[in-house]
Amino acid sequence: MAGLYFEEFTVGQTVKTLGRTISEDAIFSFAGLTGDYNQIHTDADFASKTQFGQRIAHGLLGLSIATGLIMRTGMLDGTVLAFREIENWKFVKPFFIGDTVHAILTVSETKALPRIGGGSLLAAVEVRNQTDEVCQRGTLNLLVLSKPK
Repeated sequence: MAGLYFEEFTVGQTVKTLGRTISEDAIFSFAGLTGDYNQIHTDADFASKTQFGQRIAHGLLGLSIATGLIMRTGMLDGTVLAFREIENWKFVKPFFIGDTVHAILTVSETKALPRIGGGSLLAAVEVRNQTDEVCQRGTLNLLVLSKPK
């Protein structure tokens, strides 16, 4: 397995993901997947008259991209048992078409859970744009497999 086991995570450990550019196609694919065709995401004329002046990506699309980028680091590859909870998630600023996003994950707490063969990992996550502005933030609670004995 390429992923880190629960025992290999330490409080304060920080990982920065690669970036990914949000495309118009991603927004329309997400709208189709979820059924959320809100005009702020899909209608350029409507969105041009809002406080943003243009279409914005779905907030949950940003969160979904961030979790995908975290998985791409490989640190949870084959060792994550579950995304248990998303806590205190804030949508601070919108993502626009053409923004390149990345996530910064910092382990804030670990708790062994021997009965499940792993442990709980709390990680503070910031999702930032290409100018390093925090656009989303919150905490992920993950269950991670323990190292085999």
